[in-house]
Amino acid sequence: MKSPPAEPARMDTGIYARQFSYLGRYVQVGVAGQKVISVSFPESPDEEAEADHALLDRVQRYLEGVEEDFGDVEVGLTVSGDRRDVLEAVRQIPYGEQLTVEALVRTTPGLDAASADDQDLARAALADNPAPLLVPDHRVRDGASAAPPDVEQKLRSLEGL
Repeated sequence: MKSPPAEPARMDTGIYARQFSYLGRYVQVGVAGQKVISVSFPESPDEEAEADHALLDRVQRYLEGVEEDFGDVEVGLTVSGDRRDVLEAVRQIPYGEQLTVEALVRTTPGLDAASADDQDLARAALADNPAPLLVPDHRVRDGASAAPPDVEQKLRSLEGL
């Protein structure tokens, strides 16, 4: 079931976290200005984290099986150059679909899918992804994920990957 178009979440600067039983841990987001700058999956949240945020409501629906791609959420990627281009390409992978690293590199402007160096660059960008889930690195079949392995597997399973 696909989620209806959501109103963009109001993004107040701060740290927000909520525990989700499906993951067995928290989803914690860091927001600066109007952009999400980090997503993590700690076993316990930062002390100053607040639980009430519209984005966490959307995460909850996603974890309950509602199709959601978070494409409208502004992510402030704190990486530059080719790594940023790789992560922007990852954001274009639709819910329930997956790519190989080679295919990801092929869709990333300025990179060569036949180049081992460019494939290594893509793997490094995935491993250093500051906002897994919003930048869905779990949809890259043979790439690294910045999410813990158990979280990555649950996200893949949720989407039928």
